[in-house]
Amino acid sequence: MTENLGTYLNDHVAGSVVALELLDHLIDLPEAPDRKLLTELRSEIQEDQEVLRQLLRSVGAKESTVRKAAAWLTEKLGRAKLLLDESESGELRVLEGLEALALGIQGKLALWRSLATVADAVPLFKTLDLDRLQARGLEQFERVDRLRLQAARSTLGS
Repeated sequence: MTENLGTYLNDHVAGSVVALELLDHLIDLPEAPDRKLLTELRSEIQEDQEVLRQLLRSVGAKESTVRKAAAWLTEKLGRAKLLLDESESGELRVLEGLEALALGIQGKLALWRSLATVADAVPLFKTLDLDRLQARGLEQFERVDRLRLQAARSTLGS
């Protein structure tokens, strides 16, 4: 179980690396939709990443440098794809960036739900406030999705 758990947590740490890189990119765009919200979200995701890192240490697993590097590279390739597809307005890259971020947050929400499902069998998980983490993940998704839908209206509706 510990090996599977370490792999699972490492995959989500890697996902958080992608999310933070993507947020940095979105925040820096001239056409960023709401820098304040994106900056707050970045801080929250960084906090969630630290929870994952603490969990990794608690189960005796080490962070996978290979997974984090692959995640970093994946984000850079995704960014290049967005630039190749982009028109001069930059609206499409904002929409697709927000969509990727929303999907990643859904993955994190799935993680918290999975851990809550097995919390009775894994005492370590009872030390986490999984209800709060799930609620925060859902709230993060809803905030990003509002921005995503605004971007969809302006990008696809015109």
